[in-house]
Amino acid sequence: MLNCDRLKSTAIFRLLKVYSILMIESLLAVLIGFGLVMLGLTGVAWMLGGIAAGAIVISSYRTVSHEPIQPNRNARKAGQLLIGLTIGLSLQHRNLSALSSHLFVFLGLPVFLMLAGALIGVVYSRVEKTDLLTGLLATTPGNIGVMASIAAEYTENTALVSLVQLMRFTTVVAGMPLLANVAFTRSNSEEVAAIIQSIIKISWTDLQTSLGFIGITLIAVYFGTKLRIPIAAFLCAIAVGLIFDLLPLVFPILTQFDFQLPIFFNLIGQILLGITIGEYWGINPRLKILSVVRSIVPVGLMSITAFLAALIIRALTQWDWLTCLLVASPGGSPEMIWIALTLQQDTEIVTAGHLVRLLTINLSLPLLLALVPMLKPEIHESATPVSVDR
Repeated sequence: MLNCDRLKSTAIFRLLKVYSILMIESLLAVLIGFGLVMLGLTGVAWMLGGIAAGAIVISSYRTVSHEPIQPNRNARKAGQLLIGLTIGLSLQHRNLSALSSHLFVFLGLPVFLMLAGALIGVVYSRVEKTDLLTGLLATTPGNIGVMASIAAEYTENTALVSLVQLMRFTTVVAGMPLLANVAFTRSNSEEVAAIIQSIIKISWTDLQTSLGFIGITLIAVYFGTKLRIPIAAFLCAIAVGLIFDLLPLVFPILTQFDFQLPIFFNLIGQILLGITIGEYWGINPRLKILSVVRSIVPVGLMSITAFLAALIIRALTQWDWLTCLLVASPGGSPEMIWIALTLQQDTEIVTAGHLVRLLTINLSLPLLLALVPMLKPEIHESATPVSVDR
C-alpha cells in the first residue's frame, strides 16, 4: 500500500513538473511573441516565440537540474488540434473541388521531395562520414519526432538527425514570412492593442461555441488515434472543421452563422506548436562545431530542392509564385498551412499539397524500416521495431 501511494505521489509530482514547465514556456512565449509583433513579424510571431521559449526553458532546466526531459507530446497534439480546426473552418469547399485537376502535381511533389531527400542523404552521409541510414533519416522531409525516434532505435547518431531536421524546420518556418515580404511591414503598438482587445472581447457565446467545436474534435481525434490515422490530432481536426464548413450546404439556415475560432485559441495553438519545436532544440546535445557547420549542407540542398520544385509547379500550374513556394517548402505541415492562412495565400492549395506530402511520407515509413538491415547490416533482423508516436 505504501509503495502504491509513493508511486502515485511520484506520478503526480511529475505531472505537476511537466505542466509547470509548460506554463513558464507559455508565459515566456507570450512575452517574446508580443515583442516580435512590435517588430512587425505578425504572421508567425507566436510560433517563433514558442520556439524561443521552449529552447530557453528546457536548456535552462537541463543545466540546473541535470535531469533528462522529453518534449511535451500532448502540448504539440493540442497545438495541432487547435491549428487544424482553425484551418478546417477556413477552407472553402468550392475552392477544394477545383483542385482535382492538379492531382498529378500533388502526388508528384512528395515523390520528388523524397527522392531528392534520399540523394541529399547520400551526400550528407559522405560529408559527415556517418552511416547511410543516419543520412536518410536526417534529410527525409518528415516529422522531427518520428525521424528522431527511428534514429534512436537504429542508429547511434540521433543528435545529428535531430539537428538537421530542426535546422530544416526552423529555417523554413522563420524564412518563409521574410521571403514573402511580410516581415517589418507594420509596427506596432496598434497591432498589440488590437490583439489584446480581441482576446478581452471574446463573448460568452463564442467561447461556448468554440469549446463545443474542440469537444467534438477531441472525440474525432480519439477515434482517429484508434484507427491509427497518422498525426490524428491535426488531420481529424481539419476534417471536423471542413465538415462544419460544409453544413450550410445541407442546412441552408446555417449560412447565417460564421464558424470560426476566436483569435485567442489560434494564438494558443501557434504557441504550443512552437514550444515543442523549441523543446527539441533544448534537449539536443551539444555537437562539435564542424558537425553543426556540415549540417548546413543538407539544409541548403533541401532548400534548393524546394525552390526547384516550386519552379516546376509554377510552370505546370497557374498558381502564383508564393503559393508554389509554400506548397513545396519542406516545413512542418501544420506550420506551413498556418503561414499560408495568415498570409491569405490560397490556403486550400497549400493544405492539399502538404496533406498529401504528409500522408505519403508517413505511409512510406514501413518501406524505410524494411530497408534498415540493408542500410545498417550490423542490425539483426530480430531487432525490435521502433514504436512511432504520430
